[in-house]
This record gives sequence, structure tokens and C-alpha cells, in this order.
Amino acid sequence: MGQIKIERNMAGIQGLCVITPAVHGDNRGYFMETYSQRDLLEAGIDAVFVQDNQSMSTKGVLRGLHFQKRHPQTKLVRVIKGAVFDVAVDLRPGSATFGRWYGIVLTEENKKQFLIPRGFAHGFLVLSDIAEFCYKCDDFYHPEDESGLAWNDPAIGIRWPELTGGDTGSPSGDGYALSDGTPLKLSPKDQKWPGIDALLPPQEP
Repeated sequence: MGQIKIERNMAGIQGLCVITPAVHGDNRGYFMETYSQRDLLEAGIDAVFVQDNQSMSTKGVLRGLHFQKRHPQTKLVRVIKGAVFDVAVDLRPGSATFGRWYGIVLTEENKKQFLIPRGFAHGFLVLSDIAEFCYKCDDFYHPEDESGLAWNDPAIGIRWPELTGGDTGSPSGDGYALSDGTPLKLSPKDQKWPGIDALLPPQEP
């Protein structure tokens, strides 16, 4: 496990890991291993990744909070250009930290990776002019299975950095902007997800 350093159970949430690869650099540039199944297995992480995804987003874009209901995915995420604030929310039934979140800034400079186990919602906010975001998944994307949570649900209480604006009472991005005035940009579907209370079992009368 000499090529990676792993910080485990971030903010006390079981399974969330931040992975920092060993970077070998000189005046020509650098080299690093971005993924080694052997290193992860030695660290007790046995996810078998089956799909790689990459996206490009502009400043102020917020994607999330997404998850798959019947086909949950472990994700290993990183940024290859720019910077994002990446967030995971624990949705595992019976978890002692259900509903808690953890966020980390991922950049092309720090080269950190965020391992998000199955049973979490995931999203990110782009802080740079452009961000290119890569992630591995241990199950395939099932469009009919996709679901999500409101990015600004007060019951979760994510503190998105640089974000200004009042609470509109809905997941609409209207009235929100980054500190430099860049408006918040969300997809139509990301402005319609419910809050985390929708995932809770109904209360007995």
C-alpha cells in the first residue's frame, strides 16, 4: 500500500475515505498511480469497479444530490482539472449517521480521491472556471433507478462553500450565487428532488 495514503471514516461516517496517491515528480512533470486494485484490497476496500465516467462543468454548476435506489453504487471520485466541493450524504438504513454529510474540496493540485460506499447520495459544486470530474462506479448506471435529494434540504444542512443567497424554501437555484456573483446553475431535475424526510418510514399514528 505504498502508493496511497487513506484517511478513513471521515467525520465519523463509517466507510467514507479520502485517498491521497503518491506523486512522483521532477523538473519534467510528475507520475502517479490513480487506481490500484491491489492497494485498495490491501486496505480492505474490495469494490470491483465496472464503469468509468467523466464530466465537464462550468463555475457555479451544482450536480446532485444523486443516488440509485435498487442499484446503489460505490464511487471513487477525483478532479483532473479545476476544483469542486464534493459531498456525500449517508442514506444507509439503520446507520448511526443516517442523514449526516461530509464534504471535501477536490482539485487538480491536491489530487485527492474520495471513496463513497454504496448507500450514499452524492453531489458537487464547481468552484473553478471549469472542472473536469472523473469517477469509477461498482455498478452500472440505471437511468430508471435514479433518484435524488434536495441540495439545500435544511434537514441535511450542507454548508456549500462560497455560496450566498437566502433560503427559498425549495431546491430551485433562484437567488443563489457564488461569492464572486456567479449564479448557481442546476439542472431541471436537480431543482425538484424532495428532502430527506421523503426517505423516512411513515410514522405510526
